[in-house]
Amino acid sequence: MKVIGLNGSPRKNWNSAIMLENALKGASAAGAETELIHLIDLNFSGCRSCFACKRKGGKSFGRCAVQDDMKDILGRILEADAVIISAPVYFGDVPGMVRNLFERIWFPGLMYQKDGACAYTKKVKVGLIYTMNCPDEHFYDQLISSHKGTFERFLGETKVVCATETLQFDNYDLYVGDMFNVERRKEKREKEFPQDCERAFRMGKELAE
Repeated sequence: MKVIGLNGSPRKNWNSAIMLENALKGASAAGAETELIHLIDLNFSGCRSCFACKRKGGKSFGRCAVQDDMKDILGRILEADAVIISAPVYFGDVPGMVRNLFERIWFPGLMYQKDGACAYTKKVKVGLIYTMNCPDEHFYDQLISSHKGTFERFLGETKVVCATETLQFDNYDLYVGDMFNVERRKEKREKEFPQDCERAFRMGKELAE
């Protein structure tokens, strides 16, 4: 059992990364081999609309043809048993590098056929972790539901864990941010964020089982 974790936050040791690490610990506890990749370390783009993945008889049929840092990782994702992607929500959506990743996974699997056929023949379980500044994840229900449905179409069973009203800084005195209830956020970080991490751990374990 191989589980790949992709951190879609530009920060390697904060909310999204911490929850992803807990999810990978859960997968490891179930006996899986795990790997952690930080997208910020990679040089890659989104889909370039070259359509090489759809060319009949082409050498890249059903696979992304773009030659960059994501090329090898895409192959490893499709060979894995599960992939877990963590991302913060910025301005109502995931960061650009995460959207680029999504496009590179989804588009090669899409075949323009009436029967909705997918180019991928192997199922890969998916875990999606979202961390966000807003106090209620239901604000992003449509976004998350769209991501979940698309991954289930192209890869396989998809589970979701969200953490809301996350702590943004260690010390709010150093930054402009008087719109936030800092004490509330600190309390939530202390009492609720560990529960979010536990939910991520359970998700990782379930995906590996």
